[in-house]
Amino acid sequence: NMAMLRVSVLFSLGCLVLSSPFDNNLTDEKKAEATGVHWALIVAGSNGWYNYRHQADACHAYQILKGHGIPADNIITMMYDDIANNQENPTPGIIINRPGGDDVYKGVQIDYKGEDVTPEVFLSVLQGKEQAVNGVGTGRVIKSGPNDRIFVNFVDHGAPGILAFPADELRARDLIAAINSMYQAKKYKEMVMYIEACESGSMFSDGLLPDNVNVFATTAANAEESSYACYFDNERKTYLGDVYSVKWMEDSDQEDLSSETLQKQYRIVKKETNTSHVMEYGDMSISKEVVGNFQGDDGFTKPEPKVLPPVQLDAVPSEQVPLAILSHQLAAATNPEQESRLLEQITAIKEMHKSVVDKMAAIVKTASRDERQATRILATRYKLTNFDCYEPAVELFDERCFDISQNDYALRHLYKLVNLCEEQVAVETIMAAIAQVCHQ
Repeated sequence: NMAMLRVSVLFSLGCLVLSSPFDNNLTDEKKAEATGVHWALIVAGSNGWYNYRHQADACHAYQILKGHGIPADNIITMMYDDIANNQENPTPGIIINRPGGDDVYKGVQIDYKGEDVTPEVFLSVLQGKEQAVNGVGTGRVIKSGPNDRIFVNFVDHGAPGILAFPADELRARDLIAAINSMYQAKKYKEMVMYIEACESGSMFSDGLLPDNVNVFATTAANAEESSYACYFDNERKTYLGDVYSVKWMEDSDQEDLSSETLQKQYRIVKKETNTSHVMEYGDMSISKEVVGNFQGDDGFTKPEPKVLPPVQLDAVPSEQVPLAILSHQLAAATNPEQESRLLEQITAIKEMHKSVVDKMAAIVKTASRDERQATRILATRYKLTNFDCYEPAVELFDERCFDISQNDYALRHLYKLVNLCEEQVAVETIMAAIAQVCHQ
């Protein structure tokens, strides 16, 4: 028996010796394939100076990922890029994400900008469809395989089942379909999504995001509430960040990401975001992993934690941002001419708000069976399940009534179309009501 044992030990050692030279001959590419690489997709889905905060958030996210070792070649960014060199920017070429903060724009490689920032490009990049973005932007896509981890950060406006892009909207069902098809095609080992938008929970809630496709998502808000802007800057006269976004990023700037778990970061952000309900969805086992698995690369050198002096959050609901900016400017106005110009703009916004409310009420009344139904629909909130009715209704509302990708206030009222659909009002009836009320 001893002889047999000696032979088997020698045989094992022989195998060890034999196998090691082959390991050394593995190319870096093959090694990466075996252990997996880290990819990231960062999107700011808005444009315009009053939406400064979205691109500031996106640039800050880029700096965190790059600072924690994800190579620039593995980070893909989409942002309109009309902020850094905007004529309203008092510091041309510089974007900050908190009062007195560092420049987060420097060194950011933007792959898709201006009119290339669309839902179609986003879904193609995420799924690695190079053909679909041939000749668009840099044409770079996520070329992930079965052992790779993907981190997605999206920042913008939202509504039930919708994330806004500068000129269009991404629908929840299209995002979930893309995730499912990537899972089937073994395009990733695990994926983590951080979504900053009003009603962002509605992209994943009520079982929309399966819990068995290796995706963990957190959102700035539940399915029924606004997310909040923060850090008003008197010099730039706009908000520099969004509460949920700055909370997770300031946490990542200060923590050791090789030991902090996603669940710990989620809990910190949930506690500190006291303006809306930060939510989590999908595969909870992923949340036990360290943040560095998604916001960094293996064996990254830990950057020096940033000491952040306390600054006032000054949070406002996303849809109130244009009004809040003008109110801040009015308070700081130095002459009657300035005051009267600002008051005119404030009046125009308030009139637009009234028009949104009035038109939506008219649509509901026109489409409802009777006054009781109309009153109920205007006063309650149903969960969105009837996408086949809701999606075309939203499309027509966008076309005929208000450009929703540019009107966050109108987005806040789309839940009334959800209610009509959930009360089984025929989509044809809703469409006819929209066409009748918004005929201009």
